[in-house]
Amino acid sequence: MIDRKIRVLLVDDHSIVRSGVRRMLETASEIDVTGEAGTAQDAMLLVREQDFDVALVDIQLPDKTGLQLLKLMRAEKPRLAVLMLSMHSVEAYALRAIKLGAAGYLTKDISAATLVAAVRKVASGGKHVSPELAEKLVNVIGKGDAAPHEALSDRELEVLKLLASGEKIVRIAQILHLSPSTVTTYRARILEKTGLDSNAKLARYALENGLLT
Repeated sequence: MIDRKIRVLLVDDHSIVRSGVRRMLETASEIDVTGEAGTAQDAMLLVREQDFDVALVDIQLPDKTGLQLLKLMRAEKPRLAVLMLSMHSVEAYALRAIKLGAAGYLTKDISAATLVAAVRKVASGGKHVSPELAEKLVNVIGKGDAAPHEALSDRELEVLKLLASGEKIVRIAQILHLSPSTVTTYRARILEKTGLDSNAKLARYALENGLLT
């Protein structure tokens, strides 16, 4: 158990989101937000310079994905509890985050009470798993085989979601700061790994697996 205030790092590129999360956490006297960052690079600078008990990390950041930052944080400070915070449902990233060592996964529509309880739990060495995520973890274990999209890399999953949303190759390249040829290569890998053969089928697959929420 921690016998002092729980030191929290907030990582989200939207200052208004950080402000809202901070206000929710400030309802608990034993939690202290001691650092904020809007990029993965700034977050890692803080992690190296300061000691935090819990990091709340957004899935989407401008310079890296939240999952990439999770890997970096775990390598730098293995004892740091990382809670992923996302607007996406658990289907899209939660299982992947847990496998990479996240202490939990929260969606941005949670209540202040749930957020505070999750921070308290992971700061004490526990895991925060919602009933919905727990059910999905059990299903994955029971089936033994992961869904096809679980085999995708973080970048491939991003490309899949954008393709399924109807974005064109050139636009995806602009959004992800890649060349169109690189996006085309990612698309080919995605089709191979999922066993699908068109953007329309990718869209249907993404919808059926909750990847677009």
